[in-house]
Amino acid sequence: MAKNEKRHDREIQARAHRMWLEAGSPKGREDEYLERARELQAIVEHPGAGLLPNPMLANPRPRVTVEEAELLENLGEFPGRSDQGDRSTAPMTKVKARQFLREK
Repeated sequence: MAKNEKRHDREIQARAHRMWLEAGSPKGREDEYLERARELQAIVEHPGAGLLPNPMLANPRPRVTVEEAELLENLGEFPGRSDQGDRSTAPMTKVKARQFLREK
């Protein structure tokens, strides 16, 4: 093991032991404090890691777009105050609009 790795592990062990003592030395929970100490040590060593851009936002536009009206149509009709079912809960889809215009 390299010298830096030994120092790194000692710092984690010392932090975990200190946290465990501050919590009142709960029996059987040493591993929990060791894991917390590892996470805190990683934050200390790499403070800018939490500032990296979210990879999910790198490409904000989905590859396949889904129209909201078609989505609502697939969910079915939900009962409302009037619950008469005589009007649409969402705008017409493109397909339905074309059919409606052809029928006129």
